[in-house]
Amino acid sequence: MIIAVDEVMSLPEFVGQNVNVVSNLLESAELLIRAYTHNNFQNRFVRFTAGSRGDRLLATSDYLKVGDTVQISQSMVNDGLYTVTEIGDDFVRVDKELYKSVNLVTKVEYPADIKNGVLNLIKWDIKNRDKTGIKSETLSRYSVTYFDQDSDNQVMGYPASLLGFLRPYMKARF
Repeated sequence: MIIAVDEVMSLPEFVGQNVNVVSNLLESAELLIRAYTHNNFQNRFVRFTAGSRGDRLLATSDYLKVGDTVQISQSMVNDGLYTVTEIGDDFVRVDKELYKSVNLVTKVEYPADIKNGVLNLIKWDIKNRDKTGIKSETLSRYSVTYFDQDSDNQVMGYPASLLGFLRPYMKARF
């Protein structure tokens, strides 16, 4: 995950929020950013091949720590993102069950401005998602004006201004 759920829940804006909702928002924001930028943020210098059984990868790396995100690829069944929950002498435990397979494991690292941008996205999601599309609202005589939701002012369900931090990380797609 880009940011640990505990770290987000400790912020004053998220007091009283459901942990599962915040966790789902973080996961969906991570997938959105990876899809929008066509960037998987892999550190290819921290890569190894490992078998899997249950929730364990049967190999380890000196450059992983608990809480890191790893991407499994070339496994045919386990491809995806996982969070490291425990590291032993000869295994790495992840947060989801794995099928028995040979996996290419790569560490995923996100820059600090991506983390700040995700916090802004989640804050916006919690405060403004139910008001999406409202441009202005008047209480006396009740008047609501909706703005057009087109490609000029919205990107993947968020205001375009909130996703500006992703521009330096965009990769060309061929």
